[in-house]
Amino acid sequence: MRIGFGLNVEQTQKLIMTPELRQAIAILQLSSLELETYIQQQLQENPLLEISEEEEKDELLAGREETAAARAEDAAGEKTGDWDWQEYFQDSSDLGYVKIEKSHNEEEYSYENYVSREPTMQEHLHWQLNMTPCGPRLRCIISFLIGNLDGRGYLRISLAEAAAILGTVPGQVEEALAVLQSFDPPGIGARDLAECLLIQLRQRGQDQGLAGRIVRHHLDDLARGKLMRIAGQLDVPVQEVQRAVDLIRSLEPKPGRNFPSSGDVRYVVPDVVLEKVGGDYIILINDTALPRLTINQTYRSVLQSGRDYDDKTRRYVESKLNAAAWLLRSIEQRRMTLYKVASCLVELQRDFLDYGVKYLKPLNLKKVAEMVGLHESTVSRATSNKYIQTPRGVFEMKYFFSTGLGNTMGTGVSTSAESIKKMLKELVAAEDPRRPYNDQTIAEIFQNRGIKISRRTVAKYRDELGIPPIRMRRRY
Repeated sequence: MRIGFGLNVEQTQKLIMTPELRQAIAILQLSSLELETYIQQQLQENPLLEISEEEEKDELLAGREETAAARAEDAAGEKTGDWDWQEYFQDSSDLGYVKIEKSHNEEEYSYENYVSREPTMQEHLHWQLNMTPCGPRLRCIISFLIGNLDGRGYLRISLAEAAAILGTVPGQVEEALAVLQSFDPPGIGARDLAECLLIQLRQRGQDQGLAGRIVRHHLDDLARGKLMRIAGQLDVPVQEVQRAVDLIRSLEPKPGRNFPSSGDVRYVVPDVVLEKVGGDYIILINDTALPRLTINQTYRSVLQSGRDYDDKTRRYVESKLNAAAWLLRSIEQRRMTLYKVASCLVELQRDFLDYGVKYLKPLNLKKVAEMVGLHESTVSRATSNKYIQTPRGVFEMKYFFSTGLGNTMGTGVSTSAESIKKMLKELVAAEDPRRPYNDQTIAEIFQNRGIKISRRTVAKYRDELGIPPIRMRRRY
């Protein structure tokens, strides 16, 4: 056996995750707000990128012939480096946007001109404090207590600890707390749930009645729905306990939750908008908030002009130009992928868009991926953290991918979980409150409708919907 050196030619296929491919994958799974932040970061890192203004677009269209002539001269000369970006600029528009003429004669107003910020809970309480006649020392203590309220409106510090920090007696802190608890919203400044409910009952003049006794001594039984036990211990008819419990349940257990917190995002920007025009649904990719990017003409002229630049300068401009061109391609590819997936969802969930949640069909990523010709992971990234605005409301795109349950009719058609939850909610809403359905009865009703579902699945969906069990729904 001879041992020696040899040279073989072999052709293999490999999947290489280039930086450009990783960037395209990352851009695909970004929402509109996240993509805007990413674009701003790229604008700072890449000097060849710039935001396209109307004046710059006009100059770009006016210089189309000059650019084409310079490109032809450059193609005729010697080529060096990676020039794959040249084909991308055959079109005069970097992203394929059609220039829209705007009239600047009329003043334009956005919604920001009319939107005002809601006051926070602390601001609302300080405003009432400024309107309350009290001494400066008492005002200082109340302001300190306001600063120690949590998001629910509860006081998270004891009176003894507050007195030690402020260097005063606990009686003065208790006086300040009484003033704070008289502010709006009712129940503010309470130290626990029972005190919060009693403050609200006291302001209604009903803290000494049956409702006040239930809150003081039977709050745990009330939470478990044991009204018969409460009636037996208080020696009153269960109907009176029921009326007192209805009054207690009308109170607000968390007075501060209706106020916005600083830094909270209280709105959702949809990435896709569906508009129904006649009998068809029009798909719009909501990227109006994204800046329109273009390539800086000055840096592009470094490569297109006939001047001699050193290799280091030329390689730097080429690398940044290729990165900018790939970013524009990735953004355009993201838009096209979102459009394809949204079109497929509209086609498959047309009954949901026309008639509501009860007609939502079971759907998985594999079926959508086969229809649009993409991989399942690509569809998953395209629908991740993105919302779609429909005539039925704003939904997360993952909402349309729902599991299904089989039927007992032998037709092979399954029912989505969201549709079953909708029917469960309607079934509970229409039940007799004196004889509500238990989970087994609800499962049997679904069986009669042709939906195969177990009692445990009914209990699971009921908990997800926030529907209490039978003993808490029963009326006496």
